[in-house]
Amino acid sequence: MNRADLSISPELHAEFYKLNLCGNCDKFVQVLELIKQLSKHQATVLIQGETGTGKENAARAIHYLGARATCPFVPINCATIADDLLESELFGHEKGAFTDAHQTKEGLVVVANGGSLFLDEIDSLSPKAQASLLRFLQTQEYRPVGSKKILRANVRVIAATNANLKQLVQHKKFREDLFFRLNVLNLTMPPLRERKADMAIIAESLLQRFSRDYELPARLLSQQSLQYLQQQDWPGNVREFENTLLRSFLLSTGNYIDINEGVVPSFYTSVVDGESDTGAGNRCATMSFQDAKAQAIVDFEQHYLREVMQITHGNVTLAAKIAGKERRALGKLLQKYAIDKSRYR
Repeated sequence: MNRADLSISPELHAEFYKLNLCGNCDKFVQVLELIKQLSKHQATVLIQGETGTGKENAARAIHYLGARATCPFVPINCATIADDLLESELFGHEKGAFTDAHQTKEGLVVVANGGSLFLDEIDSLSPKAQASLLRFLQTQEYRPVGSKKILRANVRVIAATNANLKQLVQHKKFREDLFFRLNVLNLTMPPLRERKADMAIIAESLLQRFSRDYELPARLLSQQSLQYLQQQDWPGNVREFENTLLRSFLLSTGNYIDINEGVVPSFYTSVVDGESDTGAGNRCATMSFQDAKAQAIVDFEQHYLREVMQITHGNVTLAAKIAGKERRALGKLLQKYAIDKSRYR
């Protein structure tokens, strides 16, 4: 399919650009065309794709290009919610409903009313949480924890996962009926390695944003660097690509950014190769899956924190901005791993 065969106008391309969805290759233009179609409807959407491919950006585009654009888009990462708190987070609770319920609280379905609720890492929901979500999707009705009232919400649910839900259903780890409810409309985000022709326009967009966000002079990516970047596999996809560019942008002093073999290898690459700064690959091979996953998270957090502190010369405020976290939350992580910011100044 040629780009000329698709009904993506220059104006719509500009809207996608603002939503950090940049690309002109045929495969990605087909994705944009599908997003345009999905935005016209109100049914649930399941977005699938590898980590870092831009699933949340796609969800935002579906929301902001549709009829619900003037209402809230509320994202939530299902992996971060404790099983016993899911119903309270989604549907709210009455005062005294449980030990820490000191006051009545509205749930996220109320916050998102009229708009869209984005459920990321939907595969991480426990069986109990899956059942609660299924009931809501079936009727759009819910009952706050501790309340006898049944309420209704007008919310479009968009879910995302980097897991193979069909396979999880086959292994009885994800409810089949919930899968069908979520998978009314679906979208698959392609990995960066399948759209390397888009890397120039993605880099241009990112560098412009870096210049605005960090109030630094505009910088360009050299052609030699672009060619080198296009030769890499990018297992972390656009997110890894963005982090690599940001690191080089912040450390660069000239008008052009030069990226070579000494810059690209990162935590993602070392994990794929079976090793990391702390030897995680060797240790994980002797652990259970859950223990290995927990250890990988610890190794990643330590590696990431040290790297971002080095880039920012110990500036916690700037580091928090890069990480997309609250300053206090990042400070707690630094304290957790005994990382002294003064060492990087």
